[in-house]
Amino acid sequence: MVRAAALRPLNVVVLVIGLVFFVATSFTWWVLPLTLATYAALVALGAGDPILQRRILGRGKPETGQARDLSPERRARWLPRGETREKVDAALAEYRKVVAAIEASDDVTRAVLQDTVPRLDAAADRLVDVALQREKASETVRDLRGKSGSDTGPRSENLQKLEERIEEADAEISATSSELLDLRAKVVRISIDTDDAQRANDLNASLDELNARLEALGDIASSRE
Repeated sequence: MVRAAALRPLNVVVLVIGLVFFVATSFTWWVLPLTLATYAALVALGAGDPILQRRILGRGKPETGQARDLSPERRARWLPRGETREKVDAALAEYRKVVAAIEASDDVTRAVLQDTVPRLDAAADRLVDVALQREKASETVRDLRGKSGSDTGPRSENLQKLEERIEEADAEISATSSELLDLRAKVVRISIDTDDAQRANDLNASLDELNARLEALGDIASSRE
């Protein structure tokens, strides 16, 4: 970060102008320390700039359009460390193994499963979406539960419904890893018997069902509001 801040065009320009002015004024003694102090201050400020940190280190959550350009594993790093993240990491590991099994198959198998990888990608992205929304919803519940008046009236009812949605998300996240493990076994069976197109159809149907369940949990955010 310090190197990136030091090489920022604006900071370099300030340094160059200061040095040129130092030479132009016949090496007036106070120009050099003032220039260096200004440059150092700009570098320090730049090193703590969250925008620069996001660009250089990949930290922070980009805008929605940019988030879709990231892999689900990269987006999963936004999750706080804990049980939910562990489950998501396990599910994504299985997802990558299924994709690898398809890519390592023969040409005939890949042709049969040509529609499977996009479905897998969609399921992985939706899984991370659910997990991120689940964590936000959980944070909201913890925050509101600690406030007076939260245990009675409409707010209490809304919190209870939100907690139910969080439990549903937890169950689906846990089930997804197991389901992806089963899908990997199905891919291997299809690669052995490529004449059975019905197995490929069944696999894609399973993925469609998984995507539909994950998408149905996508309204956790609206429930949280």
